[in-house]
This record gives sequence, C-alpha cells and structure tokens, in this order.
Amino acid sequence: MRRPPRDTAESFRKISRRGLVVGGLQAGFIGLLGLRMRHMQVDQADQFRFLAEENRINIRLIPPARGEIFDRNGVAIAANEPAYRITVVREDAGDVEAVLAELGRLVDLDPEELERARTEMKRSAPFLPVTVADRVSWEDISRVAVNAPTLPGVTPEVGLSRSYPLGHDLAHVVGYVGPVSERDLARYEDPPPLLRIPRFQIGKVGVETKMEEVLRGSAGAKRVEVNAVGRVMRELDRREGIKGATVQLTVDSDLQNYTQARLGQESASVVVLDLERGDVLTASSSPSYDPNKFVRGISVADYALLRDNDHRPLASKSVQDAYPPGSTFKMVTALAAMDAGLVSPDETVWCPGHLEVSGRRFHCWKRAGHGHVNLEQSLRESCDVYYYDLAVKVGIENISKMARRFGLGVEHDLPMSAVTSGLIPDKQWKRVNRGAEWLIGDSVNSSIGQGFVLASTMQLAVMTARLATGRALSPRLINRIDGVEQPSRAGDSLGLNENHLRQIRRAMVAVSNNRRGTAYRYRSVAEGAQMAGKTGTSQVRNITAAERARGVTRNEDLPWERRDHGLFVNFAPADAPRIAVAAVVEHGGGSGAAAPIARDVTLQALYGGDPPLDAYPRADRARIKAQQERLARERPLHGAPGREEA
Repeated sequence: MRRPPRDTAESFRKISRRGLVVGGLQAGFIGLLGLRMRHMQVDQADQFRFLAEENRINIRLIPPARGEIFDRNGVAIAANEPAYRITVVREDAGDVEAVLAELGRLVDLDPEELERARTEMKRSAPFLPVTVADRVSWEDISRVAVNAPTLPGVTPEVGLSRSYPLGHDLAHVVGYVGPVSERDLARYEDPPPLLRIPRFQIGKVGVETKMEEVLRGSAGAKRVEVNAVGRVMRELDRREGIKGATVQLTVDSDLQNYTQARLGQESASVVVLDLERGDVLTASSSPSYDPNKFVRGISVADYALLRDNDHRPLASKSVQDAYPPGSTFKMVTALAAMDAGLVSPDETVWCPGHLEVSGRRFHCWKRAGHGHVNLEQSLRESCDVYYYDLAVKVGIENISKMARRFGLGVEHDLPMSAVTSGLIPDKQWKRVNRGAEWLIGDSVNSSIGQGFVLASTMQLAVMTARLATGRALSPRLINRIDGVEQPSRAGDSLGLNENHLRQIRRAMVAVSNNRRGTAYRYRSVAEGAQMAGKTGTSQVRNITAAERARGVTRNEDLPWERRDHGLFVNFAPADAPRIAVAAVVEHGGGSGAAAPIARDVTLQALYGGDPPLDAYPRADRARIKAQQERLARERPLHGAPGREEA
C-alpha cells in the first residue's frame, strides 16, 4: 500500500534532522582531532623531537680543567700540564693481546699499568676506550699515529694532568690528587655525576682535598649520536666546562724551599707566621715526598719506602703531630699566675735543683739549681723549680684557661689534612679520659709543658704570635680565590694586662740576647733583626731515681727514638715584631737542635734571602758561610723536584 505523500514528506524531514545531528557530531569530532593534531605537530613539536632523539643521542660530561694553585708571589705550586695517553677500544681491536703486543714494540708499556688496563677491559663495555699507557711522550704518540693501520682500536689522546712543579717542598701543604675511589664516593649522599667519569681525579690530602669544591670547577657536556648498542657514531655539539677557581696561598715558596733544605734529613717541622694578618709563610715538614708520584700512580716499592721510614715522610708534622711543648710553655704558666694576681715580676723563688710536692721530688734540669730567681731570670735560664712553685699556687684550671687563650688545645681552621687540636688537660678531662682525679703533681708537670700537655708546631707559632702582638691572631693559609682577597685573621685584643705581656717579651729578649740566656749562642746580632725566643726540651722517656743517682744518660748515647725532642719559638724583630717562628726537631736531643734552625729561618724571612754574615755572631760566620754555600748547591730551582725523601 502506497504511503500518503504527507507521511513520506514527514519521514524525509526526520531523516534530514538526524543526518544533520550526526554530521555535526562527526564534523565536531574531526575538528577536535585536527586541533589536537595541530597542537602535537606544531605546538609540541620540539618536545616530541627531543623524545625521539633521546633514542639515538646521548649527553656526555666533559671534565673541567682543575683550578691552579699559586704561592703569595705568583709562583705555580699546583698546575695542569698536557698529558698524552694511549687508549684501546676492545671491540675495534679484535685480538686485543695481539694489538697490545704490537703496541709494546713501539711504546714502553708499564706491566702494572697494562694489567690494570686488562682488568678494566673485562669490566667495561667493549666499545668504551680503556687507557693502556698514560703520560707518554710526544715521540711515543707520533710512533703510534704513524703505525695506526697496524693498530686497530688504538687511539692516541691528549688531556690535562696535575703536576707539582716544586716537588717535595710543599707536599704536606698542597697535597695531591688521585682517581676517585669507592671511599671518596661514600662521602656523598648523591655523588656528582662528574665523579663517575673514568679516571677522574680529585684531591686526596692537603689543600687539594680541603678546597676540592672550589678547585674542581663545573663539568661541560657534549651531545653524541650513538647506534642501537650505544657506540658513538659522531659528535653533534659540545659545551666546555668551567675551569676551577685559581687559589693563591699565603706561603712564600722560596722561604719554604730554604726551610726544607735547612731541615735536611731531620725529622722536624718549622712554621713561620706573618704578624700583620696571620699569614702562614712557611709550614715545613721533613722529610718530605714527591706528590707527582701519587698522581702518576705510585709503585708498591716506592710507597713501602715512605710507609716504613721511621722519620715518617708522609706525616704533616707542622699541623698533624703534637708534642710535649716543654719549656716553651712556661710563658703561659707565668701569665696565668700574673693574671690571677698570685705573683709579681720581682718576686723570687729559691731553686736548689728540685722541689718536693706531695712526697715526690720534681727535678730542675740544672742539678745544682739556679738559686734565687725572679720571672725574667726563670725564663732566661729556664728554671723549672720556679714554675713548679707557680703551679702549686695557680692550679691547672687557670693554666689551662690561659693556654687556650693563646691558641693551644684548639684545632685551628686550616685547609690542611689531619689538623690536630693538641691537648690542654684539666680536672674534668682526666676524670673522663683517665678515670682518675687530678693530682698536684699533674699540675707541676703541666707547668713546664710535660705530663699530658701536647701542642703542634703550628699551635706553638700561634702562641708566640699572640705573645708578640697581644691579639687573638689565627693562622691564614688562603690568600685569594679567583683574585678575591680572603679575610684577615689578625684578631682582636686578648684583653690581657699589657704590662704582663711586656714583662714576658722582655724575658724572651733576654733568652736570646743575655749572656746567661739559654739561646744566647743562637742569637742574631744584626741591627733591627734581634730575636726574642724561648728554648724547650721535652722528654720522651721516664728518668728513674737510679739513673739520676748514677748520672742521667746523655741523649747522644741513647737510640734515636728515645732522645728528647728539641723545640724553639721566637718572634722578630724583638722591638717591632713582624714574624713568629716555631721549630720542633723530633728526638733532636734538646733545644740545641731546634734553635739554630729557627734562627736561620728567621733571618732568611726577615732579609728575603740569604742574610749577610755579619748578622751572625763572629764565631759562627765561617760555619754559616759554608752552610750557605752548601744549601745554594743543594736547593733546587723552582720547577725542579726537591730532595729525596729517604
């Protein structure tokens, strides 16, 4: 049956409306797809391009050049030099052993280095380069380049390596660098990626490690195209790293060089401080070692020589080791007594050669005694009994408090390794560390720098500097960083009675310049270069009553390790102090080993070179002239290695 025209027209209208709705929805959906495609293809094109490239492009770090280190006069102490090395890519070499054998006919390969390279090849991916010869000559590089067709996988390269032009002279101050170890990485919660670069070097000891963050610099980066297995196909671009900061120290490398040579083969240390800003002009430790050997990879045999040497060349004796300061401590005891109002400079004490305290006899170094002595005489002639008497009156708490005001028992802020705080004991310390109460005899021993008291050469130099200036001067080793001057450490006033300090200084002048002074024979006679000093001898063994009865064994008759330490401290010039000096000679047999060294270093510092012979007493001039000629022959020029360590 045919539908009426009216119904047919109505159906067409309904179909048209549905078609329009569906068509509109389809058009809208297509429009949204178009907009999304435009957003992804145009607006987000760079992001998707980067994500795609990450499948074939790697970003690799470029090690920065390490910051260099100079002395106060601009002499290079730690520098970077071009270093040629030869690498092998195992994948490209094919028969690695055959290639190494061929390479060995052209270049002298170190067996230890070669064995390390073989081990590294086994651990590394086959397409990574492994160093088989480091710090080779340009001639070696040339031979490898010429014979490249017969050496598949072998590549000559050039990079930067650390060098120490002054060799032994500043090894204990500057230290050295070495490859990053697992122990180094363990110091970081999240180790910087730079430290994971193969054979990347960081500071191990000394300024190199303490200033590591400053010297290291910032890594650069390069983009390289790699294939499916990660092998580099080509370099796309690179951004060089930022070189580490240039560090200038306060040390005078020429004075340091002289001091090291003057110490010779003694197991000893010397510190010289500038009194204007606290600058460390010299921090010498002898014997020393060549830090360049550690950079290049020290051999087992060479390291054993250093490790087993009884003079301990690896120890930084100027800041690391602490010794009983002996009579150099007496100025502290005297100031503690004067500050407490318990003694005046004119009061005298009777010295018969010993003092009985709590049933025990404490001996003076002079068996017959010094008779009646006042403050100046006690320091000038180093009478022990005078200070035993003071200790009983003043007590250990006052002595310890004064010692700390003078920088003893304090770990000074220096960018050097293993800086000791020494030891200034008191009653609480003994209770905690020895489980016993403090005795009067402990105070008596401490009053002359024996017993539990310990101080480093650096601390003794700080003590002397504070005596000379009356200020809380502290040692400063960093002069400038990238040309920016670092703060002075001249210090503020100690707040002590200036008259008391004047009395101590006058007594120290007498030690070196009065005929009865213990350092008179080691004086300077030059106008404007007189010294104010104090001798010290510290025992390292106990002298029994039986030995005293038969006569104390002379130091020269004892084995080296049982001899007394020799110490000497001074400031100069005595009337207008510019420098403070401390010298310690381990097992030197007494202050006579340290005083002439300190005197010679003092004059060298004041004159800026060899002093004239008339600066020395007439009786010494022939010997000094011969010594100056010998040292002139032995002292290496800047840029040459120093003397051997053993």
